[in-house]
Amino acid sequence: MTANDWPLWEVFVRSRRGLSHSHAGSLHAPDAEMALRNARDLYTRRAEGVSIWVVPSTQITASSPDEKDSFFEPAGDKPYRHPTFYKIPEGVRHL
Repeated sequence: MTANDWPLWEVFVRSRRGLSHSHAGSLHAPDAEMALRNARDLYTRRAEGVSIWVVPSTQITASSPDEKDSFFEPAGDKPYRHPTFYKIPEGVRHL
């Protein structure tokens, strides 16, 4: 297997504890361990992260932007999911 045949990995980095992982980019590597090491060297050179995830690109399933209307439409008829549906009691603070 040459470097051109290596699978593509998506890299997610969490910059601080308590924050979500964010997509940092992609890289090619022969296996997960090498992908993790290469991601560390490439995306956290200045100690920007506390955690890294590497995921094979072939394992990611995504919706198509072209199907936005039909894909997200079912959620539009559920107003109880929006915070405006609920009444907040007067004594409640910090919401």
